[in-house]
Amino acid sequence: APSHDGPASFSTLRTRASVCVGRKPTETPSLTAQDNGLSTAPTLSPGAANFWLADRPSREPPGESIPSFTPEQELKAYRDMLLIRRFEEKAGQLYGMGLIGGFCHLYIGQEAVVVGMEMTRQEGDQVITAYRDHGHMLACGMDPKRVMAELTGRRHGYAKGKGGSMHMFSVAKNFFGGHGIVGAPAPLGSGLAFANKYRGNDRVCLTYFGEGAANQGQVYESFNMASLWKLPVVYVIENNHYAMGTAVERASARAEELYNRGSVYGIPGMRVDGM
Repeated sequence: APSHDGPASFSTLRTRASVCVGRKPTETPSLTAQDNGLSTAPTLSPGAANFWLADRPSREPPGESIPSFTPEQELKAYRDMLLIRRFEEKAGQLYGMGLIGGFCHLYIGQEAVVVGMEMTRQEGDQVITAYRDHGHMLACGMDPKRVMAELTGRRHGYAKGKGGSMHMFSVAKNFFGGHGIVGAPAPLGSGLAFANKYRGNDRVCLTYFGEGAANQGQVYESFNMASLWKLPVVYVIENNHYAMGTAVERASARAEELYNRGSVYGIPGMRVDGM
């Protein structure tokens, strides 16, 4: 997103995420997420959730198979997404009541992106993102109570109440923020990946930013270095279509192909449904 003008919409966003990857030869291709035009979201009612899942058209790409999950994995993913949704709804309420100061960018509508990526993350892999970051913290396993304490300026928060919504970190969970500068996760995540390669620890950095930030120059400098040095980094472009208020079609050339932004640097990209 290109600016932080205020909280995101509290309603469901139609979310796309694109991913570009600078990867080691043994790594799998990058992932990205796209919506299919539906804005319906699952509810707490089991019947409604089942209907929502059964009613959707197939999203399987031609000639490709979707990995199957066990019932336990599906249930965990649903619970993780629901935790993020309910947390963000409450954060939005508290922000409206004036109990959360500063900025408060909500992740409502984008829950499946980070939960899906988190299911691929191995122990020791790092995560870094921009300022719409509450969902990433929760998906990484950070304590929701401490995250909310930080949002409300309490000393039990992850930054002792001084960082607020956009600046939380957890060494234990390998979560490196939460950054308020548009596009900043790209070079910072590339730096983490460089450290991984330098140490030879076979770890990967998942680097998230929005489609608005995908037009930043520092993003392409990062792509260039990641490809040149073969860094173990996955760039995830989370496309919610409107950044912080401008439609992606008005701000980005070839907006439907953000996942190809790294192709000139030899970085493969894929588009994946994030709904």
